[in-house]
Amino acid sequence: MRGKHIKIELTPDERKELENFSRKGKHSVKLVNRAKIILELDESCDCKPMTQVKLSEKIGVSRQAINNAKRDFIKSPDVKSFLKRKKRETPPVPPKVTGDVEAHIIAIACSQAPEGRAKWTLNLIADKCVELQYVDSLSGMTVSRLLKKRNLSLI
Repeated sequence: MRGKHIKIELTPDERKELENFSRKGKHSVKLVNRAKIILELDESCDCKPMTQVKLSEKIGVSRQAINNAKRDFIKSPDVKSFLKRKKRETPPVPPKVTGDVEAHIIAIACSQAPEGRAKWTLNLIADKCVELQYVDSLSGMTVSRLLKKRNLSLI
């Protein structure tokens, strides 16, 4: 497929749909840019489309984004499906730190430091949470983010 020039020729209805999408309503910038890219690549009006370099400068996207939009438009059955976000294949991962675990972390951070230590460290708190079986695993960075979010520090 390398080196082949595949023309994008829009019907008047497709062109109107893409123009309306890119000018009206509230849509993500990425999808609006994709619509603009296809409009600029349209060769149905016997005009020569812009080069990728000029198009990328005009719209403010990379040349790869132009190639991806063109490929996706060619593969999609219609304009509506091209202008939709791709459905996520895997479900989101639920957070390890729930409100209950967060409360335990804060309680540990506010408690007396372990024997032989002057204060709690982030990794000590994380290890204690695993030891007490609040979570399967936990990093010091997660503890740090949580305490920072709550405006708490270990100093």
